[in-house]
Amino acid sequence: MTAAGQVAVVTGGAAGIGVAIAERLAKDGFKVAILDVVEGAAEQAAKSIENAGGVARGYRADVSDREQVNAALEAARSDLGPLAAVVANAAIAPQQPFLDMTLDQWNRTLAINLTGTFNVVQSALPDLVDAGWGRIVLISSSSAQRGAPKMAHYAASKGGQMALTKALAVEFAKTGVTVNTVAPSSIDTPSVQKKRATGAMPSAEDMAKFIPVGRMGTGEDIAAAVAYLVSDQASYVTGQTVSVNGGSFIG
Repeated sequence: MTAAGQVAVVTGGAAGIGVAIAERLAKDGFKVAILDVVEGAAEQAAKSIENAGGVARGYRADVSDREQVNAALEAARSDLGPLAAVVANAAIAPQQPFLDMTLDQWNRTLAINLTGTFNVVQSALPDLVDAGWGRIVLISSSSAQRGAPKMAHYAASKGGQMALTKALAVEFAKTGVTVNTVAPSSIDTPSVQKKRATGAMPSAEDMAKFIPVGRMGTGEDIAAAVAYLVSDQASYVTGQTVSVNGGSFIG
C-alpha cells in the first residue's frame, strides 16, 4: 500500500494544524476528505488543495454528532473511495478555573475532543479493517502529559485520546491497522494567536525562550510527524505517543 490514491480523513482540517496536515497528506499523494464544523470552511480548504494540484473534498460536520459524522464519511466514500487513514484533529481548547467549571463546559469539551474522536474512528474503521491496511492518528496535546492550569477538561479529554490509542492499537494489531498519537506543544496556530491578542498568552518570542530549539512549532511540524505515521515505513509503530514539542519538556 502507498499513499497514492488512498483516502485520508482529517477532522478539524480547515485551519491551523488540521489544514497543515491536510495539505501535507495531499502533497504525499492521498486524496483528502476534510471535515470541519465551520460552514464552508472545509470546502474552501479542499478547493485550495485542489488548486495546488491535490485531490480533496470538504464536508461540514460536527464530530460530536454521530449522524453528521456518518453522513460526511459516507459522502467521502462516494466521492473519493474507501477510507484508508484517519487523522482525528478536531478539538476545542477552552480555559476555565476548575472550581468555576460547569458540567456543561466539561461535557462539551469531552463531547468534541474525546467522543468526537470515538465517532470518527468507529465510523471509519471498518474500511481500514476490510482492506487489511490502515492508519489512525489522534492529535492529542502535551497538556495531557504534564497538566495544564485552567484546562482540566481539555487535559482530561486529550489524556483519554492517549488511552484510546493504546486500547485500539492492541485490539486491531493483527488487522494491518496502526493507531498512534501525536502530542503537540507550543504550536503557533491561529487559535493561539487569538489568545495572544487578548493577553491570555505571552508573545511568540517570550514563549520561544523556554523552548530548547528556540522557536515555537508550526502546523507543518505536526504534519511531518503525521505523514510518517500514516506511511508504510511506520508499519511497526503502533500504540505510541509521538511528542512534537521542540524539546520543551520530557514527557
